[in-house]
Amino acid sequence: MKHLFTILATLAVLYGIRGTTLADETPMRAPNPISDKEKNPIWIGYTQLRTDLPGGRHNNVRTSRAMMVHHVGSSTRQVAEKLVENENTWTQFAGWSPDGSWAVINQGWQDPANALWEEEHKTFRMEPGKWRLDSLLWDPLKNSGTNLTNIERVSHYNGGLFFLPGGKQIGFTPLIGGLSKPFVMDPDGKNKKDVSGSGGGFAYGYSASPDGTKISYHDNYQIQIAKADGSKKQKIETGNPFNFGPRWSPDGKWLLFLSGKHGASNPFIVRADGTGLRKLVDLGGYQGWIAFLDVPDFHDGSSDTPVWSNDGLSVFHTAKRENRVELCQTNLEGVTTQLTQSSPGTLHYHPTPSPDGKSIAYGSKRDGVRQLFVRDLKTNQETQITQLKKGEAAMWPHWQPTWK
Repeated sequence: MKHLFTILATLAVLYGIRGTTLADETPMRAPNPISDKEKNPIWIGYTQLRTDLPGGRHNNVRTSRAMMVHHVGSSTRQVAEKLVENENTWTQFAGWSPDGSWAVINQGWQDPANALWEEEHKTFRMEPGKWRLDSLLWDPLKNSGTNLTNIERVSHYNGGLFFLPGGKQIGFTPLIGGLSKPFVMDPDGKNKKDVSGSGGGFAYGYSASPDGTKISYHDNYQIQIAKADGSKKQKIETGNPFNFGPRWSPDGKWLLFLSGKHGASNPFIVRADGTGLRKLVDLGGYQGWIAFLDVPDFHDGSSDTPVWSNDGLSVFHTAKRENRVELCQTNLEGVTTQLTQSSPGTLHYHPTPSPDGKSIAYGSKRDGVRQLFVRDLKTNQETQITQLKKGEAAMWPHWQPTWK
């Protein structure tokens, strides 16, 4: 169960227990809906939460709120605040629709008594009635949304919602019988179908190739490639026990993923047909996750995985350099450029390139606070886009595609 942290953190396992009042815990709010003057700038969605409240992991993570900030950092606002009106409910910003008009918002709830049990036993107990997670499509302009995973519901826990190419299906990952499974559904939330194939185990990292003909995910920490309907499943033989987070290159020719041992893995790439497997770069012993709380956390934190550049010719990632974690870019020949030069103790995390490929957003913990930054890849100029105080964190940035 210890490996579960990397799976569930990215699935938005952010939750907590009753403690201080919601007014004390909730990050900054902003008015809705978006005004006309705010429609043109590109937004970056992210999640903001408290990090130093007493009571351990749960009491802090329950403060998680989906947020948006202009890519130049001039305006910040909360998204879908209607979804956190009930106690012990939280939200996470999890992505965008391809045209940028819909935000993907995860809404989670946990029974506070179960959270106390988990804190005591230092493990998850994600059972029906004790947990609930849904992935919604939310219109920031109208301040309303649709809960697709609640239509013809297949599980109490549904995360990882994304749009398959072509717009005819949507993928997501429900938890069924204790196993996470890759599913597809129609755009209206109906006709949900398991595409894990026969003999599937605990699956995660589910995504589709750019042309929509193939899918990939890791199943019991082994990378699988299959046709979009789940057939003709092929395991990528790495010889390593831990393989995590496959991502398709923009041209669909390569898969990028972490491989090695838990807590000591490195980026690998493999062709879409399963050939050409090779290690791309050594991360210098980086553990592959970032602690996002300033109090003891029984579940270690959040995964920090490499991502493709927009042209598919390089990979952005973080790597350990002595007593700090730096932001780097490595091309397909394995040549690495270090993008940041930081003071001791600095941690960078969650690199995310902009839609036009000219900038990159990322998190950085400096002076004890986790903020978001944007860096111009041509000039290397850095702009801080969140202004949080000690005891707060900004995590998981998501660039908005061009608003049509």
